[in-house]
Amino acid sequence: MGIRRRKATADPDKARDPAAVHAAALRHLARRDFAIGELRSKLISKGYDAAVVEETLTALREEGALNDSRFAENYVAYHARRGQGPVRIGAELRALGLPAELVDAALESGPDWRALAREVRSRKFGPEVPDEWAEKGRQARFLQYRGFSSDHIRAALGAEFDPDE
Repeated sequence: MGIRRRKATADPDKARDPAAVHAAALRHLARRDFAIGELRSKLISKGYDAAVVEETLTALREEGALNDSRFAENYVAYHARRGQGPVRIGAELRALGLPAELVDAALESGPDWRALAREVRSRKFGPEVPDEWAEKGRQARFLQYRGFSSDHIRAALGAEFDPDE
């Protein structure tokens, strides 16, 4: 069974039709929430006219269907529940084109990152904090990969551990 791919909009009249662009945007939003920049890129890549896409995005923003702040908060909550840390989540949000102040606000309203780092470490490696430095280093690298900062890793592995040494 092959991969189904939608072709780009070949009809130039449809590409400039505000109703068609609006319908395409709503089809995407029906599946999941999007950042404004992400939805813009998706629609333009489908062949829709950039000026009509901008008008449509403005209308959707005014209707409340598109909201970067809501998207960022939901993104942070979802990825934190999956055990990812603020460094990784923030980088992903910035890559989606969200402004830094919006990303920072969403991360601030997120969970207690130190407690989450302890929970993620405990889920993966068990409740006991290791005594050996080699094992502490291994667990620290795991938490760093998940997107936790040095402070969060220190909180998860015990106050005397310094992953920056």
